Amino acid sequence: MAFAESLDDLLSPEELSKMSGLEFMEGMRDGRLPAPPISRTLGYTLHEIEKGRVVFRGTPKFAFTNPLGTVHGGWYGTLLDSSMACAVQTMVERGATYTTLEYKINILRSIPLGTEVDCIGIADHVGRSTGVAHGEIRGVTDGKLYATGSTTCIVMRLPG
Repeated sequence: MAFAESLDDLLSPEELSKMSGLEFMEGMRDGRLPAPPISRTLGYTLHEIEKGRVVFRGTPKFAFTNPLGTVHGGWYGTLLDSSMACAVQTMVERGATYTTLEYKINILRSIPLGTEVDCIGIADHVGRSTGVAHGEIRGVTDGKLYATGSTTCIVMRLPG
């Protein structure tokens, strides 16, 4: 998986306007488009994609802990924001994009360091101006539910 190394590696709004959100996400999955740098920084990758559903897979490391030695809430939040918002992205038409307007997470239990998890985002509604999605973080091996989330995204028209 290739990662964007600079702003020059990212698509311009004009380039992005020529593909649907699903085509954009498929381009990342297939390696034709670079993955966002945040996913390398926080150790997660795009694992599955279909219209209205995205799965990121990751494993928390010691570098992602808080002063108490547990996985920082920001790691949960970033994975959930990524999966839920990208689920919305898969439903956005050509010529449009999205951004997160707000999101909420509920951490149900601490993820043990080294535990591989899937973060699943599912779009509930995507219209002309808003998208709503929910998500969850589950252990790949143990199946435990570690966190849930919900989001509202704004859908915008791109220039071009």
